Amino acid sequence: MAQQVRGVVAPGKGQPVRIETIIVPDPGPGEAVVKVQACGVCHTDLHYREGGINDEFPFLLGHEAAGVVESVGDGVTEVTPGDFVVLNWRAVCGQCRACLRGRPWYCFDTHNAAQKMTLEDGTELSPALGIGAFADKTLVHAGQCTKVDPAAKPEVAGLLGCGVMAGLGAAINTGQVGRGDSVAVIGCGGVGAAAVLGARLAGAARIIAVDLDERKLTTASALGATHTVNGREKDVVETVRELTGGFGADVVVDAVGRPETYEQAFYARDLAGTVVLVGVPTPEMRLELPLLDVFGRGGSLKSSWYGDCLPSRDFPMLIDLYLQGRLDLDAFVSETIGLGDVEAAFEKMHHGDVLRSVVML
Repeated sequence: MAQQVRGVVAPGKGQPVRIETIIVPDPGPGEAVVKVQACGVCHTDLHYREGGINDEFPFLLGHEAAGVVESVGDGVTEVTPGDFVVLNWRAVCGQCRACLRGRPWYCFDTHNAAQKMTLEDGTELSPALGIGAFADKTLVHAGQCTKVDPAAKPEVAGLLGCGVMAGLGAAINTGQVGRGDSVAVIGCGGVGAAAVLGARLAGAARIIAVDLDERKLTTASALGATHTVNGREKDVVETVRELTGGFGADVVVDAVGRPETYEQAFYARDLAGTVVLVGVPTPEMRLELPLLDVFGRGGSLKSSWYGDCLPSRDFPMLIDLYLQGRLDLDAFVSETIGLGDVEAAFEKMHHGDVLRSVVML
């Protein structure tokens, strides 16, 4: 029987979010209903509210979540009721050309639930990133549920569902940071701070955090940055080069996603270095670089979508590292809040006051 639960809905472009009664149907074939325990407030949710993703309003927001599987539909074998899971928005198909080539993190046919959650009047909701977890319960494709060790706190585990995984993966998976490497991270919000942590975990010798906000640089230092650069006070490219013997960093992560920061990343890398773009640009942004410089500098220019992660591989491993005390995910939880505090959390995030506000349910 369908259930009525509370959920945070963005009714229209730029309008404040509000709590509505949501109708969650019983899971169909390949689907699962998850009782949400915690969900982080991510910039992507704000992009949805502002119409920056698409205009398929109303949106059921929230996607960076952990919870317990309540029920599953026919044919589901990945999880069973009672499993503690982190929700992911990349449920790989296993059959597309990327999956068959052994690169499932590039899957071209990821899955979401086939059924729609609705408002009481029957209006269909668009769940953020196919999840919609600012709600007591949500309906997802079973492949979006990744089982992890239930000893992990839900407010921490859920962060792997988006921003923290994006940053960690940008350094480890996409940038392939290795022992002794030099790394620069431009933009040290939640994703950039996670990239700093990932570089440290991978054994980088020199980690240079770049931002305009001293508070974020302080946090980056606590997470493993060996040097910090305030872009308001110093030339970023020159300073990164000075800190790397005049050569530039082996890997530069752009966690902002603007043409000016990408250009900084491009010129702050070593000649054969790697640039990783993990910050999300907006559609109107354009980049202009001398093609001769692109040719002459060699190396790699990469984009990182969800940290090139494979949830079934990466989430359990990272949770294990957290439980062993080797991965400080607690540092990302700035505050825990209720469903009614999401709009205020957007303001705090916009002003750089938090790494993550996490809704507890």
